[in-house]
Amino acid sequence: MKILQAFLDALQSLAANKLRSGLTILGIVIGVAAVIAMVSIGRGVQNSITGSIQGIGTNLLFVFRGGDENVRNPKHLTLEDAQAIADPFAAPSVAGVAPLLQGNAEVTYGREGTVTSLVGVTPDYAPVRNVALTEGSFITQEHIFGRSSVAILGPETADTLFGRHEGVVGETIRIEGQPFRVIGVLTPEGGSAFGSQDDRVLIPMTTAQTRLIRRSGQNRVDIIIVQAGNAESVPTAVEEISQILRTRHRTAIGADDFTVLTQQDFLDTAKVITNVLTIFLGGIAAISLLVGGIGIMNIMLVSVTERTREIGLRKALGARKSDILIQFLTESSVLSLVGGIIGILLGWGIAIAVGQIAAANDAPIDPTIGLDVILMATLFSTAVGLFFGLYPANRAANLEPVEALRYE
Repeated sequence: MKILQAFLDALQSLAANKLRSGLTILGIVIGVAAVIAMVSIGRGVQNSITGSIQGIGTNLLFVFRGGDENVRNPKHLTLEDAQAIADPFAAPSVAGVAPLLQGNAEVTYGREGTVTSLVGVTPDYAPVRNVALTEGSFITQEHIFGRSSVAILGPETADTLFGRHEGVVGETIRIEGQPFRVIGVLTPEGGSAFGSQDDRVLIPMTTAQTRLIRRSGQNRVDIIIVQAGNAESVPTAVEEISQILRTRHRTAIGADDFTVLTQQDFLDTAKVITNVLTIFLGGIAAISLLVGGIGIMNIMLVSVTERTREIGLRKALGARKSDILIQFLTESSVLSLVGGIIGILLGWGIAIAVGQIAAANDAPIDPTIGLDVILMATLFSTAVGLFFGLYPANRAANLEPVEALRYE
């Protein structure tokens, strides 16, 4: 009953100074809302990134140049490396191999132009990456052998050049001033954490090597994408690929001049980065909670000073030190608790608004508001109220009745 009475007294005392109490609560509201919004947005970004990685495929591997730090002048990856990995006798766990040559190029059509990603591919790229076209056909071996001037456009690139991404097959565009015939348009994939897959141009590998993306070294490629037979065979495929490249590059075990990354490697790295980002954002937001706590301490000290005679009268009538302590701690806790509840609602609204704005701009962010975040913010705000209210409450409880009654 003592706690209930202290709670009612606290409400009455705070209601007597509505503006002052409201401004104090505002500091807690901003702090709690910032924590919930930042953590929720951070988790949404994490889910978006991991979802994008998982959407690539559970059985894909990516082979890059460079490996052990002690290896100097690592050899470049080549088309011959890709062909060796595709050998079913040397790598029975491998289902498909797609080497890539990547760069940027200016693409124009009439007066319209854009700088976009240019990718040299082979016909195997389509089945390995599950590429789909809205119209036209994919690059064939005839295009590779003939070093043909043909191109496949991403829908965003087509929209930029033609104002549409339908009915553009057969049109002629220019890539770095050279004419190319459009033979297909990619199916829209939407935004990605790694950039838009809809803004790119695919051309035959041999055409890219000889005319647009020149590299030192014959048949050099930038990345080799490997498709394992299934998700379970990924570890075996990694070992087979590593053994083939060690033999071809003549490197010792533990001194690889290449790196084979799996989807799980990307997921682990992405989670570490986004977790650090979320903690960083939450920590910055939590600083505003401390500022709100200082505001509570300030207002409670003012309240103690204003109510010195009231405290003296209460103690003279028999109130114990613990009664005064509980009264002022309850007031500070009510301030932080009310601010916490309003902050939760505000933070929830901010997170939802950010999600809607992101969706309107085709950004893959869906803020995740978890119960643990709400409980953490509520408990933290209450703890802030108790902590910063402890000193003013203790100061009030230690006032001597006689001195307090004399106070003017």
